[in-house]
Amino acid sequence: MKLFLAPALAVALATAPVSAAGTLAPASVTFGAAQLPNGITLHYAEAGRGVPVIFIPGSLADYSYWKDQVQAFSAHYRAIAYSRRYDYPNENPARAGYSAIADADDLALFIKKLRLERVNVIGHSYGAYTALFLVLRHPGLVKSAILAEPPAVTLLNSASGQLRTLAAAQYADIQGRLVTPMRAAFLANDTDKGIGVFMGYVFNNPSAWRAMPAEDRAAELRNAQEWRVMMTTGTLFPAVDPRAIRKIQTPVMLMGGTASYPFLITITEILSSLIPHSALLWVPGAGHQMWYEDPALLREAAQRFIRNRR
Repeated sequence: MKLFLAPALAVALATAPVSAAGTLAPASVTFGAAQLPNGITLHYAEAGRGVPVIFIPGSLADYSYWKDQVQAFSAHYRAIAYSRRYDYPNENPARAGYSAIADADDLALFIKKLRLERVNVIGHSYGAYTALFLVLRHPGLVKSAILAEPPAVTLLNSASGQLRTLAAAQYADIQGRLVTPMRAAFLANDTDKGIGVFMGYVFNNPSAWRAMPAEDRAAELRNAQEWRVMMTTGTLFPAVDPRAIRKIQTPVMLMGGTASYPFLITITEILSSLIPHSALLWVPGAGHQMWYEDPALLREAAQRFIRNRR
């Protein structure tokens, strides 16, 4: 099922109540820390009760990224946002081999630790990449998955048809202007330069990082440990097998912004063509931070998708 929201419909949904029960007061948020059997500790925030929905933040973000959605979803679900292995306020020791695959395996242990059985997951960016690997490696734990622009970069090598030439060029550009200089900066222990390379690439502006307000830079830096570990002893974009994606049976909804980074738009289109029976929501005019740009619209779409798969 593919879904493209025209601007008029998008505005209508964004201003509509979440549901008939949308007037319910959100539950108070509580905080916890799950000590996993692999020695990793993951901090989380949760509110509400009932069917569990787990929110996964992207790179340079932590559980606070989802605070508004945890509150909103708590009126109908047990809403849980957690911080991935090396993000605030976690203090896990560095381990070689870190990637979205390790994050997915951590999340599987987290789900079991909290005795959640099968869950709905909502991931943004690298959190969506984590969710994709969770579906591939631990399908029995996932009731549904909502993926907002996962950077499954290696899929650019599997594009066919009209996308093939564009995708190949995007892959080469990512390796040459993003991955290689980022790795060099972090290997030189220059975190500031490494983040600057990333910001300069995605914003197409080499001064983007320096131009950010000091408080925003501080918020990004508090989660920089994931890249210190990943870029020196791990893998930023671990390979994902298109053949495995074609075998996915878990209900999946993809979300993308029509004004997002071009390579993420291409990857979303490739995933849509590969995942059987997947839903696809393009948000008109939205960029990569679509969950901040149009939160009510995405929340309504996500809750409808989850409700229809109970």
